[in-house]
Amino acid sequence: MSSEIQISESSGTLYIVATPIGNLDDLSSRAIAVLSRVSLVAAEDTRHSGRMLQALGVDTRMLALHDHNERDRTGQVMQRLEEGQDVALISDAGTPLISDPGFILVREARAKGIRVSPVPGPCAIVAALCAAGLPTDRFAFEGFLPSKKGARVAVLEKLASETATLVFYESPHRILEATADIAEVMGANRELVIARELTKTFETFYSGGAAEILETLKADPHGSRGEFVVMIRGAEKDAGDAGMEEVDRLLKLLLTELPVKKAAKLVAEMTGRAKNELYQRALSFKED
Repeated sequence: MSSEIQISESSGTLYIVATPIGNLDDLSSRAIAVLSRVSLVAAEDTRHSGRMLQALGVDTRMLALHDHNERDRTGQVMQRLEEGQDVALISDAGTPLISDPGFILVREARAKGIRVSPVPGPCAIVAALCAAGLPTDRFAFEGFLPSKKGARVAVLEKLASETATLVFYESPHRILEATADIAEVMGANRELVIARELTKTFETFYSGGAAEILETLKADPHGSRGEFVVMIRGAEKDAGDAGMEEVDRLLKLLLTELPVKKAAKLVAEMTGRAKNELYQRALSFKED
């Protein structure tokens, strides 16, 4: 059973302010007004955000609040809010809390009856999805993929049969490895769209099969530079048992000519199912 939290009338408001992901003109007039009148701006990187505020002519005091100090700094911010002061929370770019700090602070503020108000604006996930040409009726945002190959492959195998569009953030020094693993686990032809440097001068969308995009990224001198949003089309929906019957038929057919690992890989590419799941299934058929 849930209960409604009583909002304190004497406390300040914590504003969650979305900031540009590249183009400063995307900052709303409301966001500028809020940043100008609050008593404190809690920012992920005060140097980075300080340049933005300076460009806007905003001289509000700033406080660094990031992954490594959020638990400690939350108390300072809460004290100001409880004294009736308004505070704005911003991240380096985009909407705070979306793979960015802020969860601890927002959770604490709501628990104490502090008003938390969003000031909507740019968000890389939404910006990428709306221009990608992939289904958006259902999508799953998975944050950043693991940095180690083994863990990354395990996550991709778990998600390979997901029918919703999958969305990830990825760093420039791992984009090639991540794309290669997507092609390996989900199939060379799995439809992939990668958005690079959204709203910036060199904004680029790469679209096609996973293996094709990997080669395109390698050939592009800028293919490993910038910030990336990776979007994977969901697996095709099957008709329950009827779908598995076709998968099993393909596996058994290929097993007459191919090793278990190769047969599982080919069927994974054809059906979009997880390669590890198909390997275990093929192995049981081979043993039988």
